[in-house]
Amino acid sequence: MSTPDTADAEVIVLRPPAALASVQGSLALDLTPRTAPPRPRLRSAHAVDLVDVAAAERLQVDAFVGRCLQALVEIAAGDRPVSQLLRHTVPDVYEDLSERARTVRAAAGLTAGQVRGPNSARPVVVGVRTALIRRDAVEASAHVRYGRRSRAVAARFEVVRDR
Repeated sequence: MSTPDTADAEVIVLRPPAALASVQGSLALDLTPRTAPPRPRLRSAHAVDLVDVAAAERLQVDAFVGRCLQALVEIAAGDRPVSQLLRHTVPDVYEDLSERARTVRAAAGLTAGQVRGPNSARPVVVGVRTALIRRDAVEASAHVRYGRRSRAVAARFEVVRDR
């Protein structure tokens, strides 16, 4: 029996070459740079409420306040566009946030829509404490981590024109 001559043989590719992934091997280590801030589990506490509210409604209020405060501190740091809170703020608050975001971007040398590098310190709301003071008003305080520093934020949320 003779061996076939491979010089004239046609090679048929059974499987196309795999693209290089950003995930490494079986450990699934993502090697792409992380640009989003870490999201610790938000701790929420209640102060003494002056109004009785159902537990399900109270959880919705706490979730909204936590998300809104996270967005507010990201806007104030220049990491998020202020337009995302347009429908949740009155015009005076919206203008103050816009001015703050412009000032921070200018100080950092960034243009609108440009984000900071992957290793920059970003604000993260760690804990929120809320108190229902009226049926249509909530006062909140938050513990915000900004890199290795901690800061406090106080806010009041009111229903205006059914919002």
